[in-house]
Amino acid sequence: MKTRESLAVGDSGVFSKTVSSEDIFRFAEVSGDFNPLHIDEEYAKRSIFGQRIAHGILSAGIISTVLGGEIPGVGTIFVELHIRFLKPVFIGDTITATGTVTEIINPKRVRMMVACINQDGKDVSIGNAIVIPPKTTELIGSHPES
Repeated sequence: MKTRESLAVGDSGVFSKTVSSEDIFRFAEVSGDFNPLHIDEEYAKRSIFGQRIAHGILSAGIISTVLGGEIPGVGTIFVELHIRFLKPVFIGDTITATGTVTEIINPKRVRMMVACINQDGKDVSIGNAIVIPPKTTELIGSHPES
């Protein structure tokens, strides 16, 4: 994990997740997005994808995991995201998200290039984000010494 003072252009982090049918149903329940492309196999078979696909914004959630857990890390505040969805994410795909520091805007704002690829190395989404990195880092559940 990095703090405001220790971040540098080129620093990066990565996180991978295999997307399950249960993930898609849970996301639909939480978000209220019950588009049949995501939840109805028969409907999705007749679509241009030929099968159910994950919600595009689910890959943005995987990106959020990189930013809040890897780089900059715990305590990061995600304030802006511009993303382009390039390919669908299917059930069983393993999505690897990366975040790379591209600009230190000021001590409180950092621009990052973010991207997701599938298990075949194909880009599924790409974009950029602005985050506020933490002033200090602390592991979740730890207590600073007095």
